[in-house]
Amino acid sequence: MKKILMLHGINHNMFGKRDPKQYGTTTLAEIDAMLQALGSELGTEVVSFQTNCEGAMSERIHQAFTEGMDAVLINAGAWTHYGYGIRDALACLTCPVVELHMSNIHAREAFRHVSVFAEIVKGQICGFGVDSYLLALRAAVSAVRAG
Repeated sequence: MKKILMLHGINHNMFGKRDPKQYGTTTLAEIDAMLQALGSELGTEVVSFQTNCEGAMSERIHQAFTEGMDAVLINAGAWTHYGYGIRDALACLTCPVVELHMSNIHAREAFRHVSVFAEIVKGQICGFGVDSYLLALRAAVSAVRAG
């Protein structure tokens, strides 16, 4: 069974409470449950990790490399726009990496239009709310199968 790591970034533990206009009312636990269910349908195990600490995120990415994860999904939140340490950790991975965001970062404040990960990820999905996670999982599974 393929293993995919879902990395949730800063403030994502507040999903369901924080800015429902942008992020809806679905909690992080509910998102993870949806990913688990879709992962089962797709024959993939999804392992989720959330942190508000940039160093812990980088360490988990390093661990993903050591574990030989088949793909990585990342919604880094605000780190997307300035997290060069996380970017460098992601660049160490040899598996497909899919960046995702619930909101359309290109339709928001100007500072959100730039992703420091864009040059190193397989692709980016944004603007579809919770469905961005499910679309990203499907894209990662497809990328793994394509080899």
